[in-house]
Amino acid sequence: MNEHQWDKLLNVSTTGDQKGFMTSLHYHRYEPTPYSALEKFFNDYKFAHDDHVVDFGCGKGRMNFYLNDLFNCHVAGIEMNVAFHMEALENKQNYLKNHRYRADKIHFYCVLAEEYEISPEENKFYFFNPFTVQILMKVVNNILISFEEDQRDIDVILYYPSEDYIFYLETQTPFELIHEVKLPENNPNERFLVYRLKTYK
Repeated sequence: MNEHQWDKLLNVSTTGDQKGFMTSLHYHRYEPTPYSALEKFFNDYKFAHDDHVVDFGCGKGRMNFYLNDLFNCHVAGIEMNVAFHMEALENKQNYLKNHRYRADKIHFYCVLAEEYEISPEENKFYFFNPFTVQILMKVVNNILISFEEDQRDIDVILYYPSEDYIFYLETQTPFELIHEVKLPENNPNERFLVYRLKTYK
């Protein structure tokens, strides 16, 4: 299915990129993860219904609705752009017309990523290059603090990962690369990487 067909199936509107300029040099322009890439990735990597996923830079909520529809897992979307946050909430209303008993599993927050408080249940974190590595460092530090307070296996999932992200995670954090999914495009950056932090034995 193409982008519009997927949106129609989920009863949402998530196509289109961001127009205009960003107010911060640290935050990148919004672009949704292609549905075709999500299909490929989730053929290999699965979520459980009791997973709690956080999508940083969620935009209009595509990843959140896709994951909840596919796995019935808990999803939280973090978005600093007020207009996108409002569109995500509108999409949630439309999505719930076909998933009326899942409202308590889908949440959107209009807040800076580094100011979002990680909850003890959240164990999967998704990034499609939403901001510079300086912001990533602050977010990952919040994740690590949460891990120290409530230990559980935690996955950080990167789509189209930047070299800065990879270098930081592999040299300055306890996360370890456990999985890679390459997409059929010729671009070597067109891939997913999954880094895991396991509980202490």
